[in-house]
Amino acid sequence: MVALRNSRIALVPRATFAWLLDSSIAFNRFLLDQLNERLGQFIARVEHERLLSPEARIARSIGMLFNPHLQPGGDLRMNLSQEEIGYLSGVSRQRANQALSVLAEAGLVRLEYGGITVLNVEGLRNYVG
Repeated sequence: MVALRNSRIALVPRATFAWLLDSSIAFNRFLLDQLNERLGQFIARVEHERLLSPEARIARSIGMLFNPHLQPGGDLRMNLSQEEIGYLSGVSRQRANQALSVLAEAGLVRLEYGGITVLNVEGLRNYVG
């Protein structure tokens, strides 16, 4: 994993983590849910890279950022540059710019200075171009 910018992560001492793993069903359920969601995203990303157009790859990559299990209650305004969106989608900044314009024309996102606002999360998740 590579962070594109400063990120918040949880750091738990190994002994505490092991104790929670051994003694808490809720903690184990949380870990399983997180791993399952991340694995699903990984499999979808591999599929998207092989089968979808750049517009659809960008749409689906943005849609994945609004996973209710991984990012509950997230803001629909994203302070991501076109270059960062390109990194997430595996396309160049120039191609990301073109694709974002197509998604804006489709009413799925609103392009703004320094980022985008998502107008239709489900539309992005299901976009095929």
